[in-house]
Amino acid sequence: MSVFEVYMKDGVKHMRPIASREDYLKLRDSKEQKATLKTVREGEHQKKSLLVQMNYSCLPNEDGTLKGSKTASMSVGMDIDFVAPGDLSDEAKKVWLQEKMAGVPELVLSKKDELGLHMLERSATKGYHLVFRRKPELSQEENLRWASDLLGVKFDDKAKDITRVFFTTSADENDLLFLDDELFNPLPASNPLPASNPLPASPRGGDEPAVAPDARYNGVLFTDIIAKYWELYNGGKIPVEGDRNALTFELAVTLRSICGYSMEKLMQVIPNYWNKDSDTAEQRRANETEWRQTLENALKEPRKGMPYRLRRLLEALKSSTAIKACGGTLTTPPPMPKKLPPLIKLLTKNVPWLFKPAVASAVFPALGAHLHGVKFRYWDNVEHEATFMNILIGRQAIGKGTIKKPIEYIMEDISLRDIPNRNREAEWKQKNPSAKQKKDPRPTDICIQMLIDNLTDAVFNQRIVDVHNNGERFIFTIVDEIEALKKVTSKGTADEVGLLIRKAFDNSLAGQERVGADSVSGIAPLRWNFNASTTPPNARRFFYKMVNDGTVSRLDISTIIRNNDDDDDTAPIQGIYDHQFAQELKPYIERLDAANGLIECPQAKKLALDIKRENSDVAKLYESEAYRVFSYRANVIAWLKGMVLYVAHGHKWSKEIADFVRWTQQYNLWCKMLYFGRQLEKELREEMEIQRQSGPQNLLNLLPDEFTKEQYRLMRQQHGLHGDGDSTIRTWMTRGYIAHDDVTGGYCKTEEYMKKYGDRL
Repeated sequence: MSVFEVYMKDGVKHMRPIASREDYLKLRDSKEQKATLKTVREGEHQKKSLLVQMNYSCLPNEDGTLKGSKTASMSVGMDIDFVAPGDLSDEAKKVWLQEKMAGVPELVLSKKDELGLHMLERSATKGYHLVFRRKPELSQEENLRWASDLLGVKFDDKAKDITRVFFTTSADENDLLFLDDELFNPLPASNPLPASNPLPASPRGGDEPAVAPDARYNGVLFTDIIAKYWELYNGGKIPVEGDRNALTFELAVTLRSICGYSMEKLMQVIPNYWNKDSDTAEQRRANETEWRQTLENALKEPRKGMPYRLRRLLEALKSSTAIKACGGTLTTPPPMPKKLPPLIKLLTKNVPWLFKPAVASAVFPALGAHLHGVKFRYWDNVEHEATFMNILIGRQAIGKGTIKKPIEYIMEDISLRDIPNRNREAEWKQKNPSAKQKKDPRPTDICIQMLIDNLTDAVFNQRIVDVHNNGERFIFTIVDEIEALKKVTSKGTADEVGLLIRKAFDNSLAGQERVGADSVSGIAPLRWNFNASTTPPNARRFFYKMVNDGTVSRLDISTIIRNNDDDDDTAPIQGIYDHQFAQELKPYIERLDAANGLIECPQAKKLALDIKRENSDVAKLYESEAYRVFSYRANVIAWLKGMVLYVAHGHKWSKEIADFVRWTQQYNLWCKMLYFGRQLEKELREEMEIQRQSGPQNLLNLLPDEFTKEQYRLMRQQHGLHGDGDSTIRTWMTRGYIAHDDVTGGYCKTEEYMKKYGDRL
């Protein structure tokens, strides 16, 4: 065959062969594919990367990967596009392109025999893709030039590599204009697939794959399901000699319920991990017998409903799918727009491309701190201020410090204004020591915006009141590690930081009331912007109790991720920040400082409303409640960024700002789904399970079919029950309601219990 589906695995593009017309059309005609194509054609071009991807010109590498392939297939993929003459007006160019495009199908089909046409499709946006029979004596580029000369149309010379990937459209006759079965012909013996085909070898030692190319569950390939299973339960490693009997048995027990408890289906989807030791026909027969026996034993196990492992596996897959819905992949965030608003272009120009998304997000707390007395009206008529709390998540020594220099330059004027105020405050303290009769009151015009990361409650609250009384300004903090935010108040807990985050986003009242003469008293709206960095494990640990209470959704999260194929693991080399940079930045800062009052932008409001509707559609399409919940405030944060840019650019809206707003919303969502999506998805599901229960309940019915001791104790706590509940566990086991699972260490409901009480769930 000469057509391969391209898919991501461990952050790298892999290829799998499409063996038949039926399989090919299924991929093109799925509900998800058609819905994505519709959104792309409606203008959301950033979602193009979610379409099914195909390669028609090369074979995969030995390890099944696409990148760097040197082996050509029997066909050539070609992209037809047109560039209108530069001397035409915009309207004339549009007409010229329409006329050119309209004639392509008839032109190509009239030459199909001479061309050796395999496939012709309309592309997702404009233009056409075609696949033709390769002339083996010619190079890839020579083949493209030959077809170009034959048709009299120019091929896309930027797409002349055999690894070129095409974003596929649908199976509709208006999209798929021609398809010849020759595209699916087996490769000749002289040009076979690489030995390490990405599809597992046949359990029978033959040529058919153990996992059929079209074997799916709810639209997800079983190859992806099994890969995720080993990632969750075996460190990403497949079974080997010594553990393959036990691990294959556990895999089959886990998957049998979604295979209809069918031996035939299990043999289709469960790979034979004994195959690599099959050097002789006798060994192959023995290994196949052992493989079959393992699957049969798994089917004989008592049925206990959907296993806990499978529930967790499907949740992980759903979370992974929702991550892709944000416009990126599991390891690559949605790409930044090529053309940025001038201010963002300036602030990101001194860092390598890998760090630009993080810097583009991290600068907004500092930019927002320059606005005072400014409010923006959202599409729901709720007024917001420029509140931004950015968390940069990345592994150690990856370059999180790249955000510091741009922020330092943005905050320079505020830092300078703080100096005399700090001096005046120090002088007043010296003249009026605490616990003594004060000679004069503290000056009311002291205003210090930049905070260190080691404060008392009194100082923090004094700063809140001061900035409010002096122009409704923001206080600002930047810390290297999220843990340092605990020192902002005297309590020193993550819970207190979470409370402050929730108050700050909504500009709720904060402060303290004291009766002592020397005590700081005062309450004012909390206007607090900050930047903090951390690692993925620390981020999950710090916000563990705050994923489902609105704290994480109020954050603007960014990340730095190096792909596996990025060999350069050295520190980033930054550009020069100097007087020239400061001078270029100055006009934008001055516009922010000068702004005041209620500021509205109809274009920004309309865009936010459009994005809200799109997010609702995506959440339904991917059935992700976590995506829906996170998307609400991600949209608000992105809109606020757009409003700040609108003010900074002289109250001018532009396509560059609109594109940036769309991207930053998707990027924030992608980061949240990557680091917190699975936990939120799980908590929301459990929350809905509890809500569905009403009145007195059988406690065992409140637990999943398979549960851990920790889940059991948590359920007891949620229902106000005291003690460890061990006696209840023993009673359930004595009565035969549950059994201990030696594999997971947890418990599972027995078939007897399910028959007796399962219908009451």
